[in-house]
Amino acid sequence: SNGFIGQIPQSLNLPSLTNVSLSSNELNGSLPTHVCHNSTKLRLIRLEWNIFSGDFPSGFEKCALLEQLFLGGNKLTGNIPEYLFQLQRLNLLGIQENTLSGSLSPALGNLSHLVHLDVSLNGFSGEIPDEFEKLPELRYLIAETNRFTGEIPKSLANSQSLILLNLRNNSLSGPLRLNCAAMINLASLDLGTNRFNGSLLENLPSCRNLMNVNLARNPILRQVPESFKDFHSLSSLSLSNCSLVNISSTLHILQHCKNLKTLILTLNFNNEMLPGDPNLHFKNLQVLAMANSKLTGSMPSWLSKSTNLQVLDLSWNHLTKAIPNWIGGFTNLFYLDLSRNSFTGEIPKSLTRLQRLSSQDISFNESSSLDFTFFRVNEDTRRALQYKHFFRLPPSLKLSQNNLSGPIWEEFGNLKKLHALNLNANRLSGSIPGSLSEMTSLEVLDLSNNRISGSIPESLEKLTFLSKFNVANNSLSGRIPSGGQFQTFPNSSFEGNHFCGYYWSQCQADTPDDKRPRSSEIDGDSDIALDFTYGVALGFGLSLVVVAFRQQLFSF
Repeated sequence: SNGFIGQIPQSLNLPSLTNVSLSSNELNGSLPTHVCHNSTKLRLIRLEWNIFSGDFPSGFEKCALLEQLFLGGNKLTGNIPEYLFQLQRLNLLGIQENTLSGSLSPALGNLSHLVHLDVSLNGFSGEIPDEFEKLPELRYLIAETNRFTGEIPKSLANSQSLILLNLRNNSLSGPLRLNCAAMINLASLDLGTNRFNGSLLENLPSCRNLMNVNLARNPILRQVPESFKDFHSLSSLSLSNCSLVNISSTLHILQHCKNLKTLILTLNFNNEMLPGDPNLHFKNLQVLAMANSKLTGSMPSWLSKSTNLQVLDLSWNHLTKAIPNWIGGFTNLFYLDLSRNSFTGEIPKSLTRLQRLSSQDISFNESSSLDFTFFRVNEDTRRALQYKHFFRLPPSLKLSQNNLSGPIWEEFGNLKKLHALNLNANRLSGSIPGSLSEMTSLEVLDLSNNRISGSIPESLEKLTFLSKFNVANNSLSGRIPSGGQFQTFPNSSFEGNHFCGYYWSQCQADTPDDKRPRSSEIDGDSDIALDFTYGVALGFGLSLVVVAFRQQLFSF
């Protein structure tokens, strides 16, 4: 990335040239296939993340020695030209994130040395060609977000070399017949958002190296099969929105997956009771999402034994009773969503002592935090969380829309690494603690629709990263702070109170020349909307490999 703009000059065709690397600029025009006219020794061409447009012109066929071709992230249109499949030395072809269309040619089988193939986020259609027995070195196939139809080709379902298979978000259908006896290297399988049906899962534990499985949004099964008790390699599993029933059986089976770290079961088990069997145990679980399922019951005690939890989402259910105090004992918990339930009682004070959010000895950075590629942030949230980001999933406490009562604890100020605190629509009372100003990473604070009284502490002006603030519909009074970020918040954030000044009644000793803006560019719900139904896009262990190939993970 050097900020280059314009077109690549015709003079770039030197006879001795072996590498062309011009990725992540603003180069435009047609693909510069003229680089191959004299530079017949070229082995690497990197033109990804530019603004090249139009159909594939002829010319690349003259680069007979070409081994790696990166063209992703441009605006290319039309079909893949047949000559591209005659470059028999190609081991890496990346044409993802364009607007290419048509079908994949059976001539794909000519690329016998291909290791990486990424055709994702285009408009390809038709059936995937059954030519993979001719690609004995293929390890990574990424074809998500296209319009492929039909079944998974038999040759692909028997690939011995494949490590990662991502066909998510297509229109593939029929039964899934993976030959796990042959697919000895398969480690990551993403078939989410397709139309597979029938029994997909029973033989998956036979894929002895398979760690990461996403089958979300497929009408595939009713229950998790007993064979999963022997799925010892499984690390990440998403079965969200798969019409699952019998949550008790599902959890009792999956607890035998001793290496399971991520479990996404959102949008299943409609109206079932969350089992309270104290013998359930998920020792190594780091991420658990069972949201939007109308589950009944209360917070089960067996969860307290999952001491490695970092992310817990039980939102949009019908859970009742008090939130147990042990919830604050998770050393690594940094994302908790219990919103839209019917929890009662006070907020557990133990939540103000969450070590991951308060300890000065634990830092959030891209190397130490989990890379949760199965979350998708909505646009309102993307605008709100715009200042202080170290990783993909913002540290959040979401307890909104319950029946919680009592005060907002002074000790919340301990959570200096929290980015979003949402206590909206409860029965909280008392005042807003001035200590919240010590939450120096806070970007979203929603205390609206409660019974909070007193005034807004002026110390909150110190929250320089705060981009969403809402205290509407409480019993607050007094002057609204005017410093810091407060000039940027819309009037709707303060409505339904007894404030004075600005466009409310004049405060005592105020002058009438207040300049508070009537509107703001910030709109929408302040809730952090993260879609747990998206499924595991990539497994944790393989994400770095794909990052190196694609220069970024799947966006969310």
